[in-house]
Amino acid sequence: MEQKLSSVAKTLTSSPIQQLSYLAERRNAVNLAEGFPDFPAPSYLKDAAISAIRSDFNQYRHVQAICDYLAYQLKQMHGLDVDPLTDIVVCCGQSEAFAAAMFAIINQGDEVILFDPSYETYETCIRLAGGVPVYVALDPPYWSLDPNKLAKSFTARTKAIVLNSPHNPTGKVFTKDELEIIAGACRTWDILVVTDEVYEHITFDGERHTSVATFPGMQKRTIITSSLSKSFSVTGWRIGWAICPAYFASAIRNIHVKITDSAPAPFQEAALTALRSSPEYFDALRQDYKSKRDYLAQVLTKVGFQVSVMPKGSFFLFMELPRTCTLSDVDFVEELIKQAGVVAVPGCVFFHTNSSKLEDLSLTAISYHRRYIRFAFCKSEETLAAASQKLTELTDGSGGLKLF
Repeated sequence: MEQKLSSVAKTLTSSPIQQLSYLAERRNAVNLAEGFPDFPAPSYLKDAAISAIRSDFNQYRHVQAICDYLAYQLKQMHGLDVDPLTDIVVCCGQSEAFAAAMFAIINQGDEVILFDPSYETYETCIRLAGGVPVYVALDPPYWSLDPNKLAKSFTARTKAIVLNSPHNPTGKVFTKDELEIIAGACRTWDILVVTDEVYEHITFDGERHTSVATFPGMQKRTIITSSLSKSFSVTGWRIGWAICPAYFASAIRNIHVKITDSAPAPFQEAALTALRSSPEYFDALRQDYKSKRDYLAQVLTKVGFQVSVMPKGSFFLFMELPRTCTLSDVDFVEELIKQAGVVAVPGCVFFHTNSSKLEDLSLTAISYHRRYIRFAFCKSEETLAAASQKLTELTDGSGGLKLF
């Protein structure tokens, strides 16, 4: 009966990141692969969720006050005016908000531009909606945007650009000049931007998140998606949202209701407590993650990894294998699990090619797809210290990893 599967379903496989995590569990390895915290969520949020459950907020529910607070925050952070009654949709995490946005705007054969490397879920949602992903490679080692590459990616079928900043996996924060290039292209080609801004509060070294929706003429053509997950260490609560003009929001809301009806009711109530968090909470969040970033970066560079630029946002280090390492990223990660008991993610998971334009890729471009490893530092101090110890135990006399 397997032939009864849809053509899209046949192309889907389990996430390589999840597969590596399963392997790590079997070998009791330190997990620096998955992008979720292994330390407790803030106590005041857990108390709010427990209180909501005990108060019987356990049925289908839409908590309008979430939209009210999000509208207020958007005005405070970005100077944008949105109507909380019509322009905001609460969804089951950013993932559902993004998927619903794709279903709302994509017709069969529409092209959607993504910046490569790219989080794997985006392509799946685009294909499920009938769209065609078109990748524009960011240039290593700083993952900068080449305006000429972007300009060449547009066709009469281009419908939207996906923009993730701060960026997974590289930790890049798109510069204002790069955002202006993207905004200008969208205005010229009359297309949309769908953003993933889940790391908006996790930035370092004086960087602050800027939404492309703030650029002239862009609010009307931008669908912002984000969530509580990363900023409040509650990835399992599945509270996210889409913010966009009312005609897009209405379509996204209808899709959301037809698929999941509502986001988890008690966690919506607890979300109000999260959204009321003081500025000091976010300052402490940034400082804590900066300390974790610096610690893990020091550990990894000491054993031989190369870092050309420190991540300015998110909670990932995208490290290059040294030139002396003859292993591919996949082989390296497998050996790292077996020999050191530490798991990370091979960079090839995030790299893509446009099958119709393979001639545009140089051998150099193809080779670097196998030279990067992503490490997540959204872990407890104990977990990071354990990873450091295991890596140090696998070093040779010169201090470098024996795998190199």
